[in-house]
Amino acid sequence: MYLDQIIKIEGFHTILHSLVDVIDIGIHIIDPKGRTIVYNKKMAEIEGMESNEVLGKKIHEIFSFKEEAESTLNRALHFGKTTENSKQTYFNNLGQEITTINNTFPIVDQNQQIIGAIEVAKDITNLERLIKDNILNKGDTKYTFDSIIGTSENFLEVIEKSKRSTRTTSSILIVGETGTGKELFAQSIHNGSSRSTHPFISQNCAALPDSLIEGILFGTKKGAFTGSIERPGLFEQAQGGTILLDEINSLNPNLQAKLLRALQERTIRRVGDTKDKKIDVRVIATINEDPIDAIANDHLRKDLYYRLSVVSLFIPPLRERKEDIPLLAQSFIEKFNALFELNIEGISEEVYALFYEYDWPGNVRELEHIIEGAMNLLEPGDTKISPNHLPALSKKKAHIGETHSGKKPNPPSGGLQETTLSLDEYIANTEKLYLEKILKEHGMNISQAAKALNISRQSLQYRLKKYRVK
Repeated sequence: MYLDQIIKIEGFHTILHSLVDVIDIGIHIIDPKGRTIVYNKKMAEIEGMESNEVLGKKIHEIFSFKEEAESTLNRALHFGKTTENSKQTYFNNLGQEITTINNTFPIVDQNQQIIGAIEVAKDITNLERLIKDNILNKGDTKYTFDSIIGTSENFLEVIEKSKRSTRTTSSILIVGETGTGKELFAQSIHNGSSRSTHPFISQNCAALPDSLIEGILFGTKKGAFTGSIERPGLFEQAQGGTILLDEINSLNPNLQAKLLRALQERTIRRVGDTKDKKIDVRVIATINEDPIDAIANDHLRKDLYYRLSVVSLFIPPLRERKEDIPLLAQSFIEKFNALFELNIEGISEEVYALFYEYDWPGNVRELEHIIEGAMNLLEPGDTKISPNHLPALSKKKAHIGETHSGKKPNPPSGGLQETTLSLDEYIANTEKLYLEKILKEHGMNISQAAKALNISRQSLQYRLKKYRVK
């Protein structure tokens, strides 16, 4: 059956329009005068328009283009130009920026006369924004070791170890709970190293789906998949500098394997490419859970852990360095005094007593947020933060001792506390006591103790560090 006979079938145009509307790709067709005659639902979704705003109108009546670029549809109509996998950035009638990958070609009749043009588009607006944000953040580091606040012994040890690591280019794994300041340490190491004049690029591995993260990290080759274009990944953009991979345990195993290869071979391969590219990038990774647990739960490949943890930094949570609370609190007060144009002198003794009793699950970040929240509740004439300015902390069931003496509570003894503990606290205390017992039984010999416990020496050393067993 010939095409002209098919077109004459009753209801053909209805069928055709229904088919065009259910296709999950944008379709835009213009007639010989450049007016829109087909504009499907997906294209309307991509461009944030309604079909009645576009149908019957010319391209430049609706859209504007960057620089003096012509639309690919108009180029196809007026010059017979076919474009494949071409990126186009333009603005809709609300001024919203849109970026698409287009395949555009002229429509010709039997006499080879151009009678219109058709464009098939794939939306990459969000991907383009993510890439652009990463490029804009290149080298944007504001923290140095002078920015790190704390004088507690266990915290100073981490700072000293971090400073020593600036002399080399070895991979670093920073272990710490959420809010302990892992990126602060990563930026300080970069800024204290010989790479400080080169890019520092940070990527949260949990922030993007697997379908995007591989292309963002390693780059893409044109034609690797529909709409893919030639683009360097973050590793190439960080050449000569440092890349921070936050929450490395959220990467899927396949991507972890590709990362391991990049670390071992010092090369990367773009998605869809067959050639390797040499890289000179220092990798710093962070993880917010016990690496041994992450390996046991299949969140982290063991071989990648060994490759990343050439230098391991264990940042203590705030509950293990409460003596640093006054310094931290005062620094946040100064920060928000400047920001809010206030003149708050400090914190009352009652609030300090509350702070010392609280467990700080959100760590330093939570302390900062609580100080900021309190300074939003101050009345005119207030000069200090008092308990009535801390409703958020009160809701967390933190409490002040009956005497409100303001004195820092005594640290817990080696035994289990008599007060009711959470299950996690009880298990942690029990594990600490048992580790101390086994170590003493084996003359403080870590290798023998690890063998008796049936765990690796590295696993035991991590737990000793975690519980501050010496």
